[in-house]
Amino acid sequence: MKEKGILIVVSGFSGSGKGTIMKEMMRQYDNYALSISATTRNPRPGEEDGREYFFKTVEEFEKMIAKDELIEYARYVDNYYGTPRAYVEEQLDAGKDVILEIEIQGALKVKEKFPETLLLFVTPPTAKELRNRLVGRGTETMDVIDFRMNRAKEEAEGMDQYDYLIINDVLQDCVEQMHRIIQGEHRRSFRNIEFIENMKAELKGE
Repeated sequence: MKEKGILIVVSGFSGSGKGTIMKEMMRQYDNYALSISATTRNPRPGEEDGREYFFKTVEEFEKMIAKDELIEYARYVDNYYGTPRAYVEEQLDAGKDVILEIEIQGALKVKEKFPETLLLFVTPPTAKELRNRLVGRGTETMDVIDFRMNRAKEEAEGMDQYDYLIINDVLQDCVEQMHRIIQGEHRRSFRNIEFIENMKAELKGE
């Protein structure tokens, strides 16, 4: 019997390195699928429909909301972003563990709809290190960095609602740790009800 995949939500502060961890997870292990979001924003040069995003018109997106075809969605700066249910369920049924990389509000909405979701939060070892990483990117003004640090203060309030904290100090250690947590999660008894019931029935028939 093919084991069903697990839905995993990964959140973390901007600058925590979650994007890099996701890339490495996909490169090193073949059992993960990264969920593709739907969005109403226009494709950027080099982006393809169905690879980076599913690109939708506002009307198409609002129809998806009305038909409950999204696991979660949010509106940022005049554009919608959301997670299409059909794509995620297809991957889970195929036995893939599906990773959604979304922020805290979205993560908690997913957990409400799918209580079996595994929530992982990525953080650097210290707040000082977080600031250093944001500065080290060299892509943002100090105003933007201060904004991201203030946002991190708010996001930190929700850290205790996650199942596991992943402290991203050494990248490879972090990737292996995340992989081990997810593999261990497959053995949780509530994820193996069918196996347990079969075992009980077989033992009764002994």
